[in-house]
Amino acid sequence: MTTVEGAERATWGGWGDAVRDDPFPTFAEARSRCPVQNVRLPDGHDAWVVLGHAAARQALGDDRLSKDMVAALDQDPEIVAEGLPGPELAHHMLAMDAPDHGRLRGLVASAFRPSRVAALRPAVERLADELLDDLAARGPDTVVDLRDGFAHPLPFAVVCELLGVDGAHRGVLHDAFATLFRSWPWPPPPEAVAASDVVTGTLRALVDDATPDPDGDVVAVLVAAVARGDATRAEALSSLFQLVVAGHDTTSSLIGNGVVALLDHPDQLALVRDDAGLVPDAVEELMRFTAPVPHATFRVTTAPVELGGVTVPSGHQVLVSLGAANRDPAFVDEPDRLDVTRPPRRHLAFGHGAHHCLGAPLARMEADVAFRRLLGRFPDLRLAVPRDELAWSHGDGLVLRGLGALPVLLGPEQHGAGADPDRDHLNNRRPSDGGPRP
Repeated sequence: MTTVEGAERATWGGWGDAVRDDPFPTFAEARSRCPVQNVRLPDGHDAWVVLGHAAARQALGDDRLSKDMVAALDQDPEIVAEGLPGPELAHHMLAMDAPDHGRLRGLVASAFRPSRVAALRPAVERLADELLDDLAARGPDTVVDLRDGFAHPLPFAVVCELLGVDGAHRGVLHDAFATLFRSWPWPPPPEAVAASDVVTGTLRALVDDATPDPDGDVVAVLVAAVARGDATRAEALSSLFQLVVAGHDTTSSLIGNGVVALLDHPDQLALVRDDAGLVPDAVEELMRFTAPVPHATFRVTTAPVELGGVTVPSGHQVLVSLGAANRDPAFVDEPDRLDVTRPPRRHLAFGHGAHHCLGAPLARMEADVAFRRLLGRFPDLRLAVPRDELAWSHGDGLVLRGLGALPVLLGPEQHGAGADPDRDHLNNRRPSDGGPRP
């Protein structure tokens, strides 16, 4: 076993642009040396990073790795940088252990049931078509930003509808989140702090103006839980923040990153474009391959834990690298090869254990709709800039990894009468089970 003194140590996440845009060679090199390593984060804090798939799966399911950030900060204010928006919005399910985690998850779980998500699909399809209509109206040879025009607004609108964020607040939140999740240095500058304050103030207004309704949208459900004494106001605010972020930003990055990955692999793009039956498996492979969430959120050891043959002492922050684990050759053959025909494996892109992503069915359905609609209408889609000009400048690069922009040329639109049926059926066929995969 390896202890703190014997483990390798490096700066983790303080990468230049080239590594930020393509972190996978760095993951692979580090993982080949040791699946669990002691590192220093860009904010100056000490942490352990878990890189191997087996060790990552163990860490995600081990209750000796606490998610309770508030308790950890109370015990050691130097354990982690609080970040933005700060402790007021850190009382959500991703920052709690049992039993509070289960209590908060249970309050909103019904909104993300597969049956409820499947019922949303027609509305998501209509929204996707409307967004693509707007882009198509600019002409096949006009450069459009597929991130700002499609990959981002699609999941943002869906999660706002699901949660009950009304139109008056959507634009404000959209702009504030866009600023907040730029790739800021540490400590964050005044512009980021101001955006954080706007987010916090807008969520407070949503909660204050909502009418309690245990059968209503998520805002109304949370307000009703506060009225019953089943949740605190801080928990309601924090839950809304976490659900808005998790419900749109990661899916936006999945769509954007996935489009680039397919364009990088024309043979795989052709397979997905020409066989609708491959779309659900392609979504799973893109989740594994593109890492929209490179690392899981905060964990801290409450006792010594052996992971991958390395003993992590009690009271230390642990960063589980989902992006590294999902490309572990011990987990999957040829891990750096995109293969949309690969049989689905138990990847960790949605986490594992009690904190497995509550919104996974929604993300899968939205990505399925996005790729079917986009590739069905625009089979000749291509980048409008050289590949090396793309920058993954959205998010911190650790928990969130997304493109700053995705300039493309849509090419000729193909739909309606006379369209190639092998391509047009991407728009119309459903997964074989009639809905998103569990």
